[in-house]
Amino acid sequence: MSCYFRHMKDILEETGVEITPGNKKDVDRIIHGIMEVEYKNCPPTWKAIKERVMGDEKAKRQFIKKLKEGLKNI
Repeated sequence: MSCYFRHMKDILEETGVEITPGNKKDVDRIIHGIMEVEYKNCPPTWKAIKERVMGDEKAKRQFIKKLKEGLKNI
């Protein structure tokens, strides 16, 4: 599982996604895309999530909306 998924349980629950071995890479790619960080570069992705999403309810809602949109394609 990606290094930051365990820190995002509330966001993933709100999105309605359950991380499984079959979808975790796809979810990870979507999150990297939303954060505009090269795929598989976990620490900068988590840093961007913490800085831009966590603690800002409006940004969190926008992130969840984008994640839901991305999940429609997997």
